Amino acid sequence: MHLRITARLFATAATPLACLIAIPASAQEEPAENVLDGDHLTVGVGAVYVPSYRGSDDYVVTPIPLVRGKFKGVDINPRVAGVALDFIPDDRESGIGFSLGPVATASFNRSRRIRDDVVRAAGKLDPAIEVGASAGITKYRVLHEYDALTLSADVKWDVNGAHKGMVVTPAISYATPLSPALVAVVAVSARHVDDDFARYYYSVTPEQSAASGLPVYSAKGGWDSANASMLVNYDLSGDVRDGGLSLFGIANYSRMLNDGKDTPFTAIRGDADQFIVGAGVAYTF
Repeated sequence: MHLRITARLFATAATPLACLIAIPASAQEEPAENVLDGDHLTVGVGAVYVPSYRGSDDYVVTPIPLVRGKFKGVDINPRVAGVALDFIPDDRESGIGFSLGPVATASFNRSRRIRDDVVRAAGKLDPAIEVGASAGITKYRVLHEYDALTLSADVKWDVNGAHKGMVVTPAISYATPLSPALVAVVAVSARHVDDDFARYYYSVTPEQSAASGLPVYSAKGGWDSANASMLVNYDLSGDVRDGGLSLFGIANYSRMLNDGKDTPFTAIRGDADQFIVGAGVAYTF
């Protein structure tokens, strides 16, 4: 019996937060059939309360679409407004698993639902389509037979001509079943951005300053945020391994750093402390 975890909880304002876990086994006796051992799909929907843009102190409710599964040995893992594929099957008997594959996400930061009139006056931004690679390593049976510790990172580049930059998001997550029906995941992550990204989202150009009244600001790349997250998933049948309906809840705290914190969009009009809470329902078959 082993635990397989995929949990990515990166806070992104004004973007659906996608996160989901799958547990092929847990404590207690084995069920007659474990649907998560073979090809399967989990779909779900929920809602989260999130900042209206990264660094905002205004909040909006936005939906969470959830899709996760496995097909022909390829894991389909959710990302924030996107998806990642893992082409490396785990050798769970060894206690170590690896992941590697493409990742693609969409970012709608400051492209819609901006509540602050001053920030809105500075102008909406174009959505970014970020494509790259995801890799990770998982250690099974860390503290007991059924938990897992994962170290991973996504490296992505904007291909839509928005920020035109690169984003790196390393993360560490720990997952453990609390019962056959209840699983908890905690994670910490950070985000590093290049100069192109920082200029696009955090700089205030003379034109934006004239339109909004915010001071001119020139941003540069670096670590722009750090995050701590928790997810809990409860299977309504009493066992996560037999599929069916489940409920999930999520909570995330993000702290804007460096130019992500010092930009007038955050320092004057927003707040460096960012919170996300949400809940939803999923179905596995």
